[in-house]
Amino acid sequence: MPLLPSTYAEAVDRMRRRDFIALLGAAAVWTVPARSQPAAMPVIGYLGSESPGPYASRLKAFREGLAETGYVEGRNVSVEYRWAEGRYRELPALAKDLVNRNVTVIVAPGGAEVALAAKAASATLPIVFELGGDPVALGLVGSLSRPGGNLTGVSSLSVEVSRKRLEFMNELRRGTNVFAFALNPTSPTSASQLKNLQAAADSLGLELVALKASDEKEFEGMFAAVREMRAAGLVFSSDPYFAYRSDQLAALAVKHGVPAITQSRDFPIAGGLMSYGGDFGQSHRHTGVYAGRILKGEKPSELPVQRVTKVELFINLKAANALGIAFPPSLLSSADGVIE
Repeated sequence: MPLLPSTYAEAVDRMRRRDFIALLGAAAVWTVPARSQPAAMPVIGYLGSESPGPYASRLKAFREGLAETGYVEGRNVSVEYRWAEGRYRELPALAKDLVNRNVTVIVAPGGAEVALAAKAASATLPIVFELGGDPVALGLVGSLSRPGGNLTGVSSLSVEVSRKRLEFMNELRRGTNVFAFALNPTSPTSASQLKNLQAAADSLGLELVALKASDEKEFEGMFAAVREMRAAGLVFSSDPYFAYRSDQLAALAVKHGVPAITQSRDFPIAGGLMSYGGDFGQSHRHTGVYAGRILKGEKPSELPVQRVTKVELFINLKAANALGIAFPPSLLSSADGVIE
């Protein structure tokens, strides 16, 4: 039945009002301002040569440095960790994985092997290294003051003072002239350290016997060899593989009755005789500071490599007594830490 004129007009009017309301709703949707999305949390890629346990004190120092720049892990920055568990050959693949994860910056602490693996993984991603050698000689940066590329970081004097460990051991063991030198042949700095140690031995009129070890299974034989050759002591080169195994090395030194000196204070703390090397707490804290500064927008090429010039001497008197060794007053007075 056809609509009456008045009914038809009312129907048209209702349709127009409905369409108008729909248009108003659509306009409202388009005119509501979009809410701003929260900024994505920056991500640090942390490349470690060992496992979290041996890195514990270093990680603490790194986080303290990061906090100095206003970043706290889990609050306003995330950290993706990759651990090689002592299998250094896996470092390149782990570094590449961090690059593929699109992290904001890679932190590569713990020696030349870690830094070189990170460098090989990316020529553009910012990288902060921490090591005991010369980053210029290793090809990591163009110069200390102007790195010039995507890498910067912190270097201590641990490698440079390897010869000083021999001098300390010689001062402690007067009247003897044969010393053993522990060397990791896979280390990028092994050749330069051996050269420096040999030069120091020649100047002191000492005979130096190099013992090579790059695996924990070789440690026992190394200490046994020191005993067999009747060497006056064992001097360790600066190498993270040795430093992160201080407990094991200290136990073997006690077992075989070998006077030994390493780069890490962890060695005398664990029962070894003494240590002399860079302050790793300070170097790792600086690494955290640099990571934070890069997160804030600074470029690695414009951040000069930091040099941690503080070195520390730690002595364990209990170990000395067990070995029948008396420390001269000159060494005791210059020690940064003496363990009774």
